[in-house]
Amino acid sequence: MGTTNVRELSPPILEEIQEAQRRLKGTALRTPLVRLDAGDARAELWLKLENLQPIGSFKIRGAGNAILSAPRAELVHGVYTASAGNMAQGVAYVGRKLGVRSTVIVPEHAPEAKLAAIQRLGGRIVKVPFDRWWQTLLEHEYPGMEGHFIHPVADRRVMAGNGTIGLEILEELPDVDAVLVPFGGGGLSVGIASAVRALKPATKIYACEVETAAPLRASLAAGKATTSDYTPSFVDGIGGKSVLVEMWPLVRALLDGSLVVSLAEIVGAIRLLVERNRIVAEGAGAASVAAALKGVPDARKIVCVVSGGNIDPAKLAKVLVGEMP
Repeated sequence: MGTTNVRELSPPILEEIQEAQRRLKGTALRTPLVRLDAGDARAELWLKLENLQPIGSFKIRGAGNAILSAPRAELVHGVYTASAGNMAQGVAYVGRKLGVRSTVIVPEHAPEAKLAAIQRLGGRIVKVPFDRWWQTLLEHEYPGMEGHFIHPVADRRVMAGNGTIGLEILEELPDVDAVLVPFGGGGLSVGIASAVRALKPATKIYACEVETAAPLRASLAAGKATTSDYTPSFVDGIGGKSVLVEMWPLVRALLDGSLVVSLAEIVGAIRLLVERNRIVAEGAGAASVAAALKGVPDARKIVCVVSGGNIDPAKLAKVLVGEMP
């Protein structure tokens, strides 16, 4: 059985992120950065379209870098992760590419669209109650499971892969004032912030949370990693019961704050993306856009990371007719 003792974790350095960028060529796409057609916005809004990755999510970057940089001897018995769906697809996609078997521990509320995609990519699914799934994130292992565990958040190689998004943003829009990043466990925001802070320290990096699960806001208010109210919703790719203790020092040091949006605001952002730019985003992916539409102080150019597009078609259909999924 694992331990919940706090592991020391440091963010990736610029050289590790640049190496990840080279390593991921041929696995992850360099995704487009496009202007959002939102004429009434108070700032110039840009979209970093990670929903266009082969698995429909940024997770291919972190999963790809972690697996591709691991010694082959560590992959003999396969790889496994704990994921609500997108990291699972990343691990399964890269595992299949390398001929490495993959297993995914998923919470019971994981959406069918993501479960079907995991199976399509050859991943084996182990479904457990949310609390047991969360324990796997805390312990970095699942009892009796064979293979090399890849943490979806608190892994330096995963964060370095995620950080390649920051490199691409600055290469195309070097005068960006703020980058808005959906916040689940912090691996995406810390990776991007590590790259951006190294190259353009004045750029603000904000985490975006949904009000039904906003542990970072609660932790920032308390001055320590803490728990918060958690209500499951259609926004399944972000939001947990707490900030992981090992991630807290990193997010506190690297992020400029938490921008919290409502479910209704996320619904509006999903619909806007479809209507204005013909872009399909899942709830988590649209959280950054919802936050940008509310306004970001002192930011003229804002990049919203659209982290994924894996939304159930039935839920998307409800959104498009103005209903809450």
